[in-house]
This record gives sequence, C-alpha cells and structure tokens, in this order.
Amino acid sequence: MTQTPPRPPAGPPARRPVPTSADVARLAGVSRATVSYVLNNTSAVRISEPTRRRVREAAEELGYVPHAAARSLRAGRTRIVLLPTAHVPVGPLYGHFLNELQWALRRLDYTVVQYASMGLRGDEAARAWAELRPVAVVSFGAVDLTPFGVDILKRSGARAVITLGTRPVEGAHNVVMDQRRVGACAGAHLLERGYRRLGVVMPEEPGLNVFSAPRLEGVRGAAAGTDAEVVPLPLAYTEESAAALTARLPSLGVDAVFAYNDEYASLLLRALLDAGVSVPDDTALMGADDLLLGKLLRPRLSTVQVDMETGQHLAELVDRLVGDPDRTPDDHGHQAGHAPGHDLMAARAIRREST
Repeated sequence: MTQTPPRPPAGPPARRPVPTSADVARLAGVSRATVSYVLNNTSAVRISEPTRRRVREAAEELGYVPHAAARSLRAGRTRIVLLPTAHVPVGPLYGHFLNELQWALRRLDYTVVQYASMGLRGDEAARAWAELRPVAVVSFGAVDLTPFGVDILKRSGARAVITLGTRPVEGAHNVVMDQRRVGACAGAHLLERGYRRLGVVMPEEPGLNVFSAPRLEGVRGAAAGTDAEVVPLPLAYTEESAAALTARLPSLGVDAVFAYNDEYASLLLRALLDAGVSVPDDTALMGADDLLLGKLLRPRLSTVQVDMETGQHLAELVDRLVGDPDRTPDDHGHQAGHAPGHDLMAARAIRREST
C-alpha cells in the first residue's frame, strides 16, 4: 500500500504588504501630496471637506498610519510634547486638569508623551528628555530644572520649555501654579476662627512634597507676625497612620489641622471620630481642593477651593510658543526666560461644619 508522504509543516502566513500613502492616494482618487496635507493636518493648503473625508476613509480602510519619524524629518522637528512625571500621584482635581491638557494638545495635533523620570535629577533628567527630541516640555516641578538643563532641551530642538511652579528658571517659560496660596487661605481661615496651634499634614507618599511643602510654607506665612504656631504632621495615607497621629494630637496641643487636601482630611476625620474626638469642638479640621467627598462627610468638611484655568488654556500657550518661541509678552504677560504675570490658579477658603 502506497503511503501518502506527510505534509510539510505550514509556514507562517504571508505578511500583507504595509500600505503606503500611494495606496491611499489611489483608493481616494487624489495625489500623494493631498494625502500628506490631509493626514498631517496641514492648514497652509485649502482642501475641501469631502476630499478630506475621502482621504481619511481610504486610510482607515487600508489601515494606513503616517510615519511619525518621517513626518518629523520633513518638518525639521517632532510634534512630541513631553510631560515628565516622577512619583507624582495627583488627586481628582489635578487628574482632571492633566487629562484636559492632554486632550487639548492632541486636538492641536501634538503627540503627548508622559516620561517616567523616577531616579533622574536636574540636568540628567533634561538629557534623558532631550533624547526624544520633544518640540515642547511641560514640567510640573517634580524635577528641578536648571538653566543648563533648559539649554540642553532647546539645543535638542525643544521650542518651548514650560515650568509650572513658584521658582522661575532662566530660559524657561514659567507659569505660576502657586501652592503657597492654598496653604495661606487655609491658615488665614483657621486663624480667623480663633485657632492658634495649627497642625499641617505632610503626606509621606513619594512625590507629594511638590505640593505639600509650598502649602506648609503658605500656612507659615499666614501665621507670621501672630501668636500662632505651626506644627508639621507627617501622615501616610493609611488608617493605621491616621490612628497613630490622632493619638499624638493631644500631646502636641494642636487645636486645628490643615490636612493637605480633602482626601487626607477625610482619612483623618474618620480616625478622630473613631477615637471620640469632637470635630470641630476638640479639634478643627480643614482640607483643600473642594471635592464632593468633603460635602458628604459629617461634619461637612471646610476646604480651600482651588480655581484652576483649563488644560485647554495651557495647551494653547504651548502651541503659541512652539510657533514663536521668542515671542514678546503676550496678553497674559508671559515672556520667555522670565516669570509671568499670569497665575494658573487661584484659591479661596470655604467654611463648613468642621471648623
């Protein structure tokens, strides 16, 4: 009996050719130049909306994706906006702001890259960021930029280096996001209510010192020249740490606590009530950021409402600076290399039952 020889093992399926802009042009019935203008969102050439739609539909049907590196070579720069991060956990308020910023930048045709900068400092971080050749960097202060670091970024092609914080950096475009104002509002409110020994929660979680240290400074500023004392209170975001701090408060003589934000205030409030401490009769308590959570607690939480400009505003500033990095002071009082007159946030105290 004749045996059928075994079939050779099937090889990998043939790879489909990668679609090109020429394929898109043929399917859409337009030139390759038109495909490039449409998919690169070029505004210098007027193309009708039906043609734009036809090109996009053809690209989607073929699975064509423009080559970012090739586009960067043609343009002479990337469209990357770098948002460095370094152990910075953000609450709902800042999370919403960052999400809005990223969406707005994307609508302006930028590619947003969050860079994990853990373990990097100063000029070392700037060199690492520069390797990606970003067209702009927006630093939230987790890494201390230096003038030399800014120069590294600009020589690598960054047309805009924006810092958000209280300390201007030479060569960068500084936008004020002054957390001291939050602490100053809280301190002034507690002092007006008659409290004189103010505890200030300092979160132990990595990265939050960027926000908590200026808030402590703001409380100290509000208390300067009065008979009040300010006591830093380290606190981890755990029930055990909150219970331990609650047990220490009587020996510290603290009569009011600014708990950094509403989340830490909620954690501490639970521990105080569990220990039989009356709020505000025994110890007043105040948060910040005016989260819905604070309104649902009993007693309702006094807080500092932080009014931030939209992420859209910051995205538009990035776009203006990319277009003209040496622009003179604009309608917001900014000037490259100088501290601006414009502040990205404002704050005001809201009194509720906890104070």
